[in-house]
Amino acid sequence: MKYKLLAASILATLSTSALSATYELTELGTLDGAKHSYVTDVSESGHIIGTANGLYNLPIDISYIDFTESVIENAYDSEEYNFELSDKEITFTLDDIENNDAVFNNADAHSFMVSFLAGRPTDFEYQKLSAVVGIKFDDGIVTEQVLFDEESVDYDGLTRSISNFYNAVSEDGVSVGWSAAPYDKVSFTPDGEDEEETWFTHDFIERGIVISEDGTQKVELVPDFDDYGGTSRANDIIKTNDGYTVVGYVSTGIPEDRLDNIEDNCDNEDEPTSTCVQLLNSSVTTGVFDERAVKWELDEAFNITSTEILGLALTPEDDDDFAFTSTALALNNNGTIVGSSNARYYKNDDTILTMPVYFKNGDVFNFIDQEDDWLSGKALAVNDNDIIVGYASKRIETTLRDQFFYHDISTGNTVFPTGYFNSSSAYGNDINNQGYAVGEGEVGTSENSRRKEAFIYKIGDDKITNLNDLLPCYETDGETDYAYTMAEAKVINEDNEIFGVATKTVEKRDTFGNVETDLEGNIEYESVAVAVKLTPIDGEVEDCAAIEEELYERSSASFPWYTLLLLPLVGLRRVFRF
Repeated sequence: MKYKLLAASILATLSTSALSATYELTELGTLDGAKHSYVTDVSESGHIIGTANGLYNLPIDISYIDFTESVIENAYDSEEYNFELSDKEITFTLDDIENNDAVFNNADAHSFMVSFLAGRPTDFEYQKLSAVVGIKFDDGIVTEQVLFDEESVDYDGLTRSISNFYNAVSEDGVSVGWSAAPYDKVSFTPDGEDEEETWFTHDFIERGIVISEDGTQKVELVPDFDDYGGTSRANDIIKTNDGYTVVGYVSTGIPEDRLDNIEDNCDNEDEPTSTCVQLLNSSVTTGVFDERAVKWELDEAFNITSTEILGLALTPEDDDDFAFTSTALALNNNGTIVGSSNARYYKNDDTILTMPVYFKNGDVFNFIDQEDDWLSGKALAVNDNDIIVGYASKRIETTLRDQFFYHDISTGNTVFPTGYFNSSSAYGNDINNQGYAVGEGEVGTSENSRRKEAFIYKIGDDKITNLNDLLPCYETDGETDYAYTMAEAKVINEDNEIFGVATKTVEKRDTFGNVETDLEGNIEYESVAVAVKLTPIDGEVEDCAAIEEELYERSSASFPWYTLLLLPLVGLRRVFRF
């Protein structure tokens, strides 16, 4: 059962009419054929974008697979054992998949193959799959926005081989994001071998993109340094008098030692060159590319009129053996840009950290005090009053925890508001011009029970307020527990409307989208993520439980294993926190 708190400390933080009201929750919709939906950005004019995850009916190509190889036989044996542990009998064989179309008509077989492929992200001799796509919300209608994916030559529809990160939208609906190039199935004969092998390769690891409001016009943000495809990301966009400003990052080179690794190993003999470069890029913490925060200016016709590299919070030295990176994650109407950058550790110049920064007037400002033991972080948003929100990380109770902060550029003050409890990790995702910030923090003090719940915070208050405490206690019948738990607050507009992600319990569905039942034929249930809007309404905070019953007994989301096809989307606003 879910309880809600009504404590004096909560009421004390409700310092304006926006917070003295309760909130009404409205679902924004879910893409047909997908399990989960998320909001990533909302413009003041009402354009809403996001992502969907957990696509049903992911396409499986088995034409190239040798089902006698030990790797797939061992995976099948493990699957059979898992069925036995659940007192079930497996419903397919590898022969059924290879010769009897089981992957197209047996949900267990389809689930097995998706799991098998998802478990080999760096094995490029197997098909690549992703269940993440960009989406637009429009009055309950949710449509997919394709970034770089293309129609497959092996099966009907898109390749579904890449994750799509759809990050930000301007006042007139122009949007930005980034993705990899879709994978192609190619034939490759290793040096010294006689037989061709099947490999999956693509042209670039990541590339930013600008998309017109109607989705028909797309502009790739190709880096000037595009050796081995280069890299770029587009994380935020604003409309200007002359066009658009977009920020993100771009590759500017490859450090000498990384280039030596590529030239020594990626000779197109044992594997395709692009595959070798991608493996090297994923094997080192900072990747193979030097990457710098960047600002692009585009005119009304989406022509790039200027590209400005924003710099680093350190000065590289000749003997530095490191791929240095910085990134721009958000900007305001004053031209202030925020994000993160490599910086030197104050105790040891050879130790490189990634710290929150802001970029302004050609300078990079690293504003978190490392002497207070902060070791990393990112600035995720900035309002037009130059107040930044984000998170920084330090060790609390022996474990590295992320802590929500706000920083006022005009005063130079950085504040870490009190969270749900001392070691609760928390993130500030957005802030409006009235000084209301939103984000999410961990509840549940046990390491195994920690989960995120959304908060709102007014600059100057003592502590954050759980948004679930501002929602109804019960459904309209007055008895049934309220169906939604706010997990994340991603965006807050100037009307103090909040957009984010809630969880709710629904009938469980398999990878084909069919309702699942247990051994007795009873329908099973699961928790899913849904994109929602919270609207302030007149009313009072409901007293659902006595103060001494300060419990949080909310069910955590039970996401299926195939959402591991990508890093979890929960916790995003315009950028992954990694």
